[in-house]
Amino acid sequence: MTAAISINGLTKRFRDVAALTDLNLEVPAGSVFGFLGPNGAGKTTALKILAGLTRSTSGNAYVNGVPVSVQGAHRAQVGYLAQEPRFYGWMSGRETLNYVASFFAAEAGPARTDEVLELVGLSDAADRPTRTYSGGMRQRLGIGQALAGNSSVLLLDEPAAALDPIGRRDVLELMQRLRGEKTIFYSTHILDDVQRVSDHVAILDRGRLVVSAPTAQVMDVSVAATVRVALRGAEESTATALAVLPGVASVSAAGRSQDEWHYDVIVQEGQMGDVQRAVTRYAADAGLTLLANRQQSINLEEAFLRIVDKERAA
Repeated sequence: MTAAISINGLTKRFRDVAALTDLNLEVPAGSVFGFLGPNGAGKTTALKILAGLTRSTSGNAYVNGVPVSVQGAHRAQVGYLAQEPRFYGWMSGRETLNYVASFFAAEAGPARTDEVLELVGLSDAADRPTRTYSGGMRQRLGIGQALAGNSSVLLLDEPAAALDPIGRRDVLELMQRLRGEKTIFYSTHILDDVQRVSDHVAILDRGRLVVSAPTAQVMDVSVAATVRVALRGAEESTATALAVLPGVASVSAAGRSQDEWHYDVIVQEGQMGDVQRAVTRYAADAGLTLLANRQQSINLEEAFLRIVDKERAA
């Protein structure tokens, strides 16, 4: 798949602090790409470099094959939303978008402004001064100004951060509608949103890339699968017996209810079926009643926490 964004060895240092270290990443064209990481991981720094707002210390990046640089030609192909967008309070929403559009192609004019206002749900407030906008409205206007130039690549820093649940839903639906038409590279801390709309995910921690893969792969392959086992008649030594079954990586107690014992069995990659069969045989041989032996589903938040914890423990 063609890469809309290519990042090669990107490093950014602020004196003795490394905000980014040797970042390598490719963002497929037309994808919705979630950029995740704890606070201070370097996400905003990477987005600012791609937007041409700050220089990298070393390394390079390309947008649609055009080298990224401060005031570079690539900026005509990029729409950018800052984490905390600011506007001239005396300008209306319509004037703001027209002003931003004037820096782009000739076709990005009043007609495009009307289209964008409709897309971000600000048509009714288009002619009000932006100083009268609520926080959520300003965030939607920020997304609108990223779209105003009809750029092929959108760089969005926390696009749903200031929105209520309805506003978040609207933003996610907009991102879904733009899939394939635009490349959306966005940072967020709302992992549920990423799971709902993102094709690909990259996880950054302390300035270094931890993993980059399709979202489903991060959830299903990058972390070990878990089997929830419930047994009646178990005892303290049962966890130890489960832990030595073929294909089991580890076992942890998940609770007890009267005479029912619950365990989370972490499975080695590719061993799910074998482990579940081994648990069934073990229960029968030990004279235990097997109440549950099912694979646990894992969401992106769990995957994220496991991946980052594993990276920090390494």
